Amino acid sequence: MGSQQSTVDFILDQMGAAGAVSARKMFGEYGIYLDEKMVALVCDDVLFVKPTKGGLAHIGTPLEAPPYPGAKPCLQIAGDLCEDRDWLSELVQITAQELPLPKPKKKKA
Repeated sequence: MGSQQSTVDFILDQMGAAGAVSARKMFGEYGIYLDEKMVALVCDDVLFVKPTKGGLAHIGTPLEAPPYPGAKPCLQIAGDLCEDRDWLSELVQITAQELPLPKPKKKKA
């Protein structure tokens, strides 16, 4: 079951204070980006943030789960935490600071 666009729109709105957040559809689910870095996934209408030391410290006691079968565990964010704009924006900023920039794509010849 794929995620609903309305869920993704809500999450992006809640993260708006973090900066330039956007979503890209991927196999019926969504990747969430802050600037150029993928910081989270929305799978089956649930937010999963990439794990970082700072993110773990910010959350406190996280629930870790894979966003889809075979994936590495991510930080599953409960619905009530998604309602806290400031907290969620800060989590995304902390996560993005610790993640590397994506590798540049090779140009096709």
